[in-house]
Amino acid sequence: MSVGIVSYGAYVPQYRIKIDEIARVWGDDAEILKSGLMVFEKSVPDVDEDAATIAVEAARAAVLRSGIDAQRIGAVYTGSESHPYAVKPTSTIVAEATGATPVLTAADFEFACKAGTAAVQACMGLVSSGMIDLGLAIGADVAQGAPGDALEYTAAAGGVAYIIGNKESELAAIIEDTYSFTTDTPDFWRREGMPYPEHGGRFTGEPGYFKHVTNAAKGLMAKMDTKPADYDYAVFHQPNGKFPTRAAKMLGFSKEQIKPGLVVPRLGNTYSGSCMMGIAATLDQAKPGDRIFATAFGSGAGGDAFSITVTDRIEEIRDNAPKVEELLANPTYIDYSKYARHKGKIKVA
Repeated sequence: MSVGIVSYGAYVPQYRIKIDEIARVWGDDAEILKSGLMVFEKSVPDVDEDAATIAVEAARAAVLRSGIDAQRIGAVYTGSESHPYAVKPTSTIVAEATGATPVLTAADFEFACKAGTAAVQACMGLVSSGMIDLGLAIGADVAQGAPGDALEYTAAAGGVAYIIGNKESELAAIIEDTYSFTTDTPDFWRREGMPYPEHGGRFTGEPGYFKHVTNAAKGLMAKMDTKPADYDYAVFHQPNGKFPTRAAKMLGFSKEQIKPGLVVPRLGNTYSGSCMMGIAATLDQAKPGDRIFATAFGSGAGGDAFSITVTDRIEEIRDNAPKVEELLANPTYIDYSKYARHKGKIKVA
């Protein structure tokens, strides 16, 4: 029995701030930053947007794209590291807003940037076991970066939702297999009550991102007896443009394979939505029969790898909701003062 993606939906806020504008405020060299990060601008949530509203928009787009009855959804799991409530689930808000309530299970996931793909895996298990008909897995974030911190140049906002099912006639893409690699590596963290996360600087690269992404990817290819040449596309977690490009090269994937899903230069790092956004952008243009290799990463730390094959149904549903490219088009640019207001960086005593 196959399990896979019945539908998908994405959401990106309209507002953007350019790296040049952030660098201007802090006296940094914008050209060096853009060259090093391979990020040129990032999305900014409106003053009334948070991880919950973004998750709702993405979920509604996923339901719209497939035309399924939301009452069939038996599980809603929202992955984020910026849930608006410390105690109060985001997933119940999403379930209510999409019309999936009340007969379902719901919970919020947290595993830094791979909470969304962990939710996908959980839905795969529930669907495969027959416990539920369809599962809704979401990765959504309004990522935080302290003023002047390196994260401020990339921490963005956006979300992606995937409806997971197992009825062959409904699958737009089959998830052939998945593989995870996880250790306790404290490369990035935020204590309860702290407004901004802390990170290990350069330490986040080798023992964090690259170790877990490459081991998860190699583990899945070994498990399935596949190689990079067997895939048409590849997507890796995008904290910036440099890391996924380097990871692809280390694993033997080409720049051509990762280009369609590499949205971070114009979007920034949407954290739980990052790898999932890259997959969505790839599904927006993949043809039936194409294979996609994807590996998400979450600090703390772990990697989730997936092997995906696109089906004929993709062409039936693709145009029924906004594509990632459409969401990235026609942004409204703002200056740092408006950005600081939107992100709540200005505190009133």
